[in-house]
Amino acid sequence: MRIRILQLVTVVAGLAAWELAARSAWVDPLFVPAPSAVAPALLRIGGDALAGLADTLGKTALAYVLSVVLGVSAGIAVGSVRLLRDVLSPYVIALYGIPKILVLPWIVLLLGYGTTPAVFYGTLHGFFPIMVLVMGAVRDVDRTLVTVARSLGATTWQLYWKVLLPAIVPSVLAGMRLGIVFCLLGVLVVEMFAGVRGMGHMLGSFANGFQAPELFAATALVSAASIAIVLALDHLNDRLSRWRG
Repeated sequence: MRIRILQLVTVVAGLAAWELAARSAWVDPLFVPAPSAVAPALLRIGGDALAGLADTLGKTALAYVLSVVLGVSAGIAVGSVRLLRDVLSPYVIALYGIPKILVLPWIVLLLGYGTTPAVFYGTLHGFFPIMVLVMGAVRDVDRTLVTVARSLGATTWQLYWKVLLPAIVPSVLAGMRLGIVFCLLGVLVVEMFAGVRGMGHMLGSFANGFQAPELFAATALVSAASIAIVLALDHLNDRLSRWRG
């Protein structure tokens, strides 16, 4: 309870400092409006913002499922087969290090505008962090556990289910927490530059129209949704950690 109170006090103090800075003209209210101006703006855009957020989260959910399924599967496959790992690791690391924004014009050129490029780009953003983490976790599994399991007659399926998967759960969950943020980022980027609806499109419209209170309100709404999703994944992490134990 004391920690929660301190966290609440910190948030309130931050908002108060922000309000004071805006009212004292320490920052330009045209670009950084006070919280007292952001709250009414949130009410003004409420209906449209919630519809845009639902559209964005729908695309993000699809991209996230694809990135988790593909990233975990590819990470386990490449990480558990030494030949594949030795051959493909340099390519995976190289592709992971390339700024994904460089391929966005090509994606838009090939897939056009709308939902498809947003889902594809979001999947691309989330896929590589998950795959790299899972590959590393599989590679670092204690080989003694594998040897003991094989000596006890474990089948390949049992080896994966009883030894490999419990060992890589923390890395998979870490990848999932990173993946959702990257997927949401990818979807928002496409909506800003090649979208016709969604929160990214709204954010771009507010920024181009110098509607700072509405921009801050929409940003706060997206941030709240992102935080809620990450907290839900943390709860899932706790539940699966008990299963792993």
